[in-house]
Amino acid sequence: MKRSESDQENNIMASVQETLQMVSGDGDTSYARNSVLQAGEQGNIKPMIEEAVANLLDGSNRYPGGMMIADLGCSSGPNTLVLVSTAVDAVRRRCMQLQQQPPEICINLNDLQNNDFNSVIKSLNTYKQTQEGSGLILTSIVPGSFYGRLFNKCSLHLVCSTCSLHWLSKAPEDLVRNGIPCYDSDEVARRARRSTVMKAYARQFNQDFTQFLGLRAQEMVRGGQMVFSILGQRYHDEDDAIGHVEFIAHVLHEMSSMGLIDQEKLDSFYVPVYGPSPDELRVIIEAEGSFSVTKIAVHEPTICVGRGITTAKTMAQAMRAAMEPMIVQHFGSSPQVMDEFVLIAEKLMKLSPLDEYPNKPGVFLAASLVRT
Repeated sequence: MKRSESDQENNIMASVQETLQMVSGDGDTSYARNSVLQAGEQGNIKPMIEEAVANLLDGSNRYPGGMMIADLGCSSGPNTLVLVSTAVDAVRRRCMQLQQQPPEICINLNDLQNNDFNSVIKSLNTYKQTQEGSGLILTSIVPGSFYGRLFNKCSLHLVCSTCSLHWLSKAPEDLVRNGIPCYDSDEVARRARRSTVMKAYARQFNQDFTQFLGLRAQEMVRGGQMVFSILGQRYHDEDDAIGHVEFIAHVLHEMSSMGLIDQEKLDSFYVPVYGPSPDELRVIIEAEGSFSVTKIAVHEPTICVGRGITTAKTMAQAMRAAMEPMIVQHFGSSPQVMDEFVLIAEKLMKLSPLDEYPNKPGVFLAASLVRT
């Protein structure tokens, strides 16, 4: 491979962590205003977090050194503190049941360095003020990728995450190396390559999630609990596995045909998301070997928040909130061009029956694990 080609490959692969962020602030296009589905799924996994806390506080461990709780991929906005506050409330209720003093609690909020941490810090300060007199709570902001080490060894007791672990660390290596786009404008070529594209995404997810588990295994105490939820598919199916990727690429193709973005740049753009099936997820966890699976559940997003919320418009706006920084960086697009992204996405969604992708937002897979 020529040096220029190698440099281009490295730039494509490295750009994910540098540009992956939600639209910050609290404006109309922000993640804070367009994360209703994520909020619904947080409500779904609250019982799993409460159960995990009950397992940690079984009466035999009082945590004299305090309890460490981490939310990985916390983002910003109204959802930021939901998981950790659920855990804190569950700790206090459980200690009250056991008639024992609650431990000191340290909550750690993690996301990539480009996250809107100014907003997160304000939320944390407000939360700490509301908790005064209820027990000591320490807080920490931990910027960095969860595909790297973040915490001291054997320090974490509870790890939570929603709607983050489906993001890949980089574009699928096989596709980048062989110059295979994730979306081909020629439908025949696209269908012929779909299996190749899907398998490349699945391999990248396997590699990333295995690494994630190994790193968290180093940071968690034995018997520590992990609860997370990610985008997924009901069963192993090519259309569902890369449906989200293909749909966004389809929107960008329409924009390219209108002259809004460059076609050549589109061929090197890879949406870094993969949604596994429950069986895929379980196989990866068992093969890595550091955790035992307590539960894996499938949640329907439309049931989480109500059918009226998951309209074509709200789904298109949610996609913009998640993808705009990455698209703007890759294509050099403007906010006006992203307005067209929303309009095209909404139009394409309306062309499909409500129960078919892309209006059907797939499923969430929620899992509860124990560090063995």
